[in-house]
Order: sequence, then structure tokens, then C-alpha cells
Amino acid sequence: MTDVSADLLALVTTLKMAAITTVILLLIGTPLAWYLAKWQNRFKVFFEAVVALPLVLPPTVLGFYLLLAFSPTSLPGQLWQSTTGTQLAFSFSAIVIGSVLYSLPFVVQPLQKAFEQLGDQHLEAAAMLGAGPIDRFFSIVFPLTKASFITATALGFAHTVGEFGVVLMIGGNIPGETRVLSIALFDHVEAFNYANAHLLSAGLLIASLLLLSFVYLLGNNVSRNDKQQRSIK
Repeated sequence: MTDVSADLLALVTTLKMAAITTVILLLIGTPLAWYLAKWQNRFKVFFEAVVALPLVLPPTVLGFYLLLAFSPTSLPGQLWQSTTGTQLAFSFSAIVIGSVLYSLPFVVQPLQKAFEQLGDQHLEAAAMLGAGPIDRFFSIVFPLTKASFITATALGFAHTVGEFGVVLMIGGNIPGETRVLSIALFDHVEAFNYANAHLLSAGLLIASLLLLSFVYLLGNNVSRNDKQQRSIK
């Protein structure tokens, strides 16, 4: 396999991992952010710290403990192997689970701040009219906070694409399975293949810049449209 083919395969694995991880993050991050925003308890600060821990924790530390948990000698690894018949450590599923944990604050925190600023009067009025929780979410909460959902989605996706330490610890470097772009870049540097390293680095840099520019532009447009609609009402 040529370097170009190997890098394209790593690109496919990276995009697949980031897409699946982002969907999972939105599914579990949205209710988690809601409860953190609305929950008033003295233990709330502890749970907020646990969610935000990946922001300050070295990725290799998280990867090391996940590697121990995913091994066939540990309970999570044994349960996974008995259920699926495959080993969890050094698999694509392992790097998705690790990515979800490591990117969780990048999705939860923007949504939590948006939910905290959301007033309860509209939700209470909708509840009095008989709207259920799911109806209230899609008819009131999501339209009023969609700019934050866009930001959370983009941050979760972009952060997952750039992961290195966690993925390397629990996924290794298996082409077509766990070898992602950040690991491919590391391989090129170790092999003194700086031409391909420059190519991957420049590609990731430009893609990240374009993605963030798109997010800010879209978020600003959504916020501007929301303000105009509220002023008309």
C-alpha cells in the first residue's frame, strides 16, 4: 500500500469515527446538558467537574485507564467480549468510546450555557397547553438554542478529528481499523517523511479553519435571524 493510499484510508477512518462520535455525543450530551443546566443540588459542581475533566486531563492518562478497562482481564472488557465475541481494546469501537468521553465537554458545555439562559415561561405555558416533553423540546427548546447546537456539533466533530493520545493508547495503529490522520501524521514524522507530514498538517489546519469559520458565520446568522423574529413579535 502506498503512502497516499494509506493516508486516504486513515482519512476515511477518521471521518467515520468523528461522524459516529458526534452523533453519540449529541444523543447523550443533550439530556446531560439539560439536567446540569436545570438541576440545583450541592453535588452539581462535582458532576460538572467530571464532565469537564477531559479539558485538563492529559489524553494519555484517560487512554491508559480506558486501556485497562477495555482489556479482556477487566470486567468491561470481559462483558464486551462475551457479548460481541470480539476484543474491545485496539478496535474501532474502542476509539469511538474513548472519543466520546474525551470530547464530551465540547458538546455539553455550549448546550448547558444555552439551556441555562433559556427561560422557563415558554415551557410552562406549553406544558399547561398539554405539550409533552419531546414536543416542548422540538417546538421550543431546539429552535431557541439551535445556534448552540451548531457550535456543539462542530466542536465535537473537529475535536474528535484531531485526537491523538487517547486513540493511540486504546486503538493502536491498525490500518483500516484504528489508524486515523493524527497517527498517520506521527508515522510520517517518525519516518522523516516531512513532505507527507506537511501535506497532512496543512490539510488539517485548513479544514479546521474553514469549519470554525463556517460555524461562526452560521451561528451569527442564526442569532441575527432569531433576534429579528423576536423583535417582530
